[in-house]
Amino acid sequence: MLVEVKVPQLAESIADATLLAWRKRAGERVTRGEPLCDLETDKVTLEVSAPEDGVLKELRKQEGQTAVSHETLAVIDTTVLKAVADHPPPPAATPEPTPKAPSPVPAAPEPVSKLSPAVRKLVAEHAIDPQAVPASGKDGRLTKSDVLTYLKPAEETAPPNAPPVAEPVAQADEAGERRVPMTRLRRRIAERLLDAQHQHAILTTFNEVDMQPVTALRDRHRDAFEARHGVRLGFMSFFCKAAVAALKRYPIVNAAVEGEDIVYHDYYDLGIAVSSPRGLVVPVLRDVERLSFGAIETRLREYGEKAREAKLSVEELSGGTFTITNGGVFGSLLSTPILNPPQSAILGMHRIQDRPIAEGGQVVIRPMMYLALSYDHRIIDGREAVSFLVTLKQHLEDPARLLLDV
Repeated sequence: MLVEVKVPQLAESIADATLLAWRKRAGERVTRGEPLCDLETDKVTLEVSAPEDGVLKELRKQEGQTAVSHETLAVIDTTVLKAVADHPPPPAATPEPTPKAPSPVPAAPEPVSKLSPAVRKLVAEHAIDPQAVPASGKDGRLTKSDVLTYLKPAEETAPPNAPPVAEPVAQADEAGERRVPMTRLRRRIAERLLDAQHQHAILTTFNEVDMQPVTALRDRHRDAFEARHGVRLGFMSFFCKAAVAALKRYPIVNAAVEGEDIVYHDYYDLGIAVSSPRGLVVPVLRDVERLSFGAIETRLREYGEKAREAKLSVEELSGGTFTITNGGVFGSLLSTPILNPPQSAILGMHRIQDRPIAEGGQVVIRPMMYLALSYDHRIIDGREAVSFLVTLKQHLEDPARLLLDV
């Protein structure tokens, strides 16, 4: 019986997918649920698994080609294994055993098919045996950071005259320039950024917030919070909760434009911009108004791990009514974030820096952060944008407001 391996149903916003790499070759045995290939879309990398046990008879798509939802990628022949099971070969005559010295049995390396796309790429580029790298991931899985840590000592001890490892490039010339095609994700990011600037009246307003109250609260409850929830208490959970409080007061900031209509959202799905090896991705925290600080921090950690391992699903990257991006983790002091369509506003966090400010007629040093709100001026007026930031600032400088809902 021949079974087709098909492209899974893609999201409505994704037209097609590019076949990144085959993990199996024609003629190899496969088992049900075993990853066969990786597909790259505009948002995520998808694993396609074998639907049945059998032998990979034919590859219909080659690496680099595109495919749409439900298109056939390969064909699995399940009758080959069944024939072997129904008619096993006769047992061979058992020869007299001859004593010989025992030989060591080499440890089986971790199957390449079980590695994530990011890890598999690193292993292939540096010709590393996965079994030689200590694994720290869940269930003993090898992570990208494990491979980078393993490579670091070799790079540090390499002789000064050793030739550098050549990176794969599409084209090169004598002048030393490189020409590398954009990934689908980078192309999609570029398109969305241009569309946002061309189709929206983007304006940015700024404010600054004294982070000492939040910092002091974190320091007082850091250990107890981590002991109870198993995750560190970061700043992002405070900003998520403060953003929801401000969005409730100014619902237009949580709205979107559809044609000639304004669509108000009575729920708060916040997109949190995360850096990944493939570029910037924005997983969505659903119903943040219902989440505790512990639940927010736990999901953010999970999203960060999935982003590094290219495991985020299309559903986790779809939707969102408002976005928060934190350039401060990279050292940014001030920036103007660009909208994440179809959303109408985005909040930019920045680096916390000790600065002198006037307080009670005295000059004091406080940990300050600049905030930036970029918004679509077609539906959000300056008064509402500025008031939104002021409300956010008030909740962060007096965190008790988050508990009392005032």
